[in-house]
Amino acid sequence: MKRVFYIFALLLSLALGACQQSDYTYDDSPQGNLDALWTLIDQRYCFLTYKEEQLGFRWSEIRAKYSSKLHPKMSRTQLFEVLCQMLSELKDGHVNISSSIDLGRNWSWKEDYPENLDTELRQKYLGTGYHIGSGLKYTILPDNVAYVVYESFSDAIGEGNLSDMLNLLSLTNGMILDIRGNGGGALTNVEILSKRFTNEKILVGYTSHKTGTGHDDFSEPRAEYIEPSNSIRWQKPVVLLANRSCYSAANTFVRNMKEMPHVTILGDCTGGGSGLPFSSELPIGWSVRFSASPSFDARMQQIEFGIEPDIPFSLDELLASQGKDSMIEEARRLISEGKLN
Repeated sequence: MKRVFYIFALLLSLALGACQQSDYTYDDSPQGNLDALWTLIDQRYCFLTYKEEQLGFRWSEIRAKYSSKLHPKMSRTQLFEVLCQMLSELKDGHVNISSSIDLGRNWSWKEDYPENLDTELRQKYLGTGYHIGSGLKYTILPDNVAYVVYESFSDAIGEGNLSDMLNLLSLTNGMILDIRGNGGGALTNVEILSKRFTNEKILVGYTSHKTGTGHDDFSEPRAEYIEPSNSIRWQKPVVLLANRSCYSAANTFVRNMKEMPHVTILGDCTGGGSGLPFSSELPIGWSVRFSASPSFDARMQQIEFGIEPDIPFSLDELLASQGKDSMIEEARRLISEGKLN
């Protein structure tokens, strides 16, 4: 039995608002599903040339490598494992297979690195009387430094909540904005928060889109700007705490904040994840998510593998055992001693 395999791909820029559907016919068999998945990545994945250069593989050789692991009577579970192994070559957290068996995923962008976050310790800094405004938690530390925690860009940010927070914190000496462990979410929340930290329109990066099936078929990069908010904007020093678990939308936020005046990134390199994800389906019915549109920083540099901090800094385990978060303490010191702009 054969089944039509549909690939949906975004063409040109978002302004065109047009999608093209391409039809590929593959057997709903182990080999047919592997061929369908290989073709989808070969024609629609946006980082193949970059990943081949950085990771040292050739996608043209991957199909044969994993086809050798197939046999006609293998179980669905065995097929799922082979397909996930093939996708893991890309080392992309936005690339996975979803089935009734499991969710195939690659989390090496955070699992292979120190966490640099103790959530119980962070909660001690917030205390019990902290404020909550939409997804933001915030308080004022004893040395008159604002401490704000944002755990997920999936948590909506209300403009009114944000203005109330900034107004309440306005008399502090500066802000520590802690997004460690933030795995991403909605880009709309990234923009809402970013625009509170600039007084002028500022270039933060570029995006591009696939325009064909070739590995390097892309539209001209489109500049991305952050416009200043019409409401309250923060005018004092900011230390943004980041770690390897800052991924996807959180990675984009760090990219934006890297260009803002008065902002210093402290911590570890982010986890990356700069491709806008899209979905398709294999003949067997499993859903495939993949990175289809790349984004870059303001200098057109890749941020798929993360963004380096301005000040590399790690969580000191000895101090943590004594109830102190060394990253928060360093940020407090920099702000209180006037070491930042």
